[in-house]
Amino acid sequence: MNDIYNALRACTGFEWDKHNIYKNWEKHRVTPTESEQVFFNQPLILADDAMHSGAEIRFYALGSSDRSRRLFISFTIRNLKIRVISSREMSKKEREEYEKHR
Repeated sequence: MNDIYNALRACTGFEWDKHNIYKNWEKHRVTPTESEQVFFNQPLILADDAMHSGAEIRFYALGSSDRSRRLFISFTIRNLKIRVISSREMSKKEREEYEKHR
């Protein structure tokens, strides 16, 4: 688990794919800025997303935006950049897990 946190500490910023920006806004009304905020607020829960890892390792984050919106973020790390794949509001089960760490 510490490996994920260490990998994030080494990151120098974010990388966005235009398709993912559009998809996250159209499907979930989440902006890139709001997604990025999650990585700077506490608590931040990180885990491997082994089920969706294929050609590259994927992770997910449970966190809160500056507006206190509880978000689930699917992401990978490429060239020391956090690349957000998907952002959406947490499910009930995810919110319950998140609240345990508050």
